[in-house]
Amino acid sequence: MFMQIIQIKRRLFMALAAFAWVAFSAPMANAVLGGSADSVAADQARMKASRTISANPRYQIHELQAGEGNLVREYVSPEGKVFGVAWKSHFLPQLPQLLGSYADRLTAAARTRTNHRAPLQINQPDFVYSAFGHQGFYAGHAYIPAMLPAGVSAEEIK
Repeated sequence: MFMQIIQIKRRLFMALAAFAWVAFSAPMANAVLGGSADSVAADQARMKASRTISANPRYQIHELQAGEGNLVREYVSPEGKVFGVAWKSHFLPQLPQLLGSYADRLTAAARTRTNHRAPLQINQPDFVYSAFGHQGFYAGHAYIPAMLPAGVSAEEIK
C-alpha cells in the first residue's frame, strides 16, 4: 500500500512538472513549426544567434548558430512555411519556442514513456519528432509530413 502511494505521488509529480514546463514555456512559444518564415528572425533574436540561409529549388535552410556547437536548423518551404526543425546543442533548446503548439505532444509522450533512456520518438500522421541526448549534448528533429515540399524526404531534416 505504501509503495502504491509513492508511485501515485511520483506520477502526479511527473505530470505536474511536465504541465509546468509547457505552461510556463508557452509564452515564449513562437509557433515556429508550421508557422511562417518570419518566426525564424524571432528565434534568432531569442537565441542571440547568427543566421545563415542556404537555398535549393525545394526549400531554404535557416541555420541559427548560438555559440560554439549550438546549432538549430529551420527548414522553410517555397511557400514560406517552416516544415521542419533540427538541432544539435550542448543544452536542450527551448522546444516550445521551436515547436509551438506541437510541444504539447511532447508532454503526453513523455508521460506514457516506459524507457527513459531511449530516444523520445513521436510518429503521428501530422507530426514526427525524434530526440536524444544527455548532459552536454542534445540532438533531434521534428517535422510536419503533410508540409514536406514535393521531392523532399524526411531524412533531409537533420
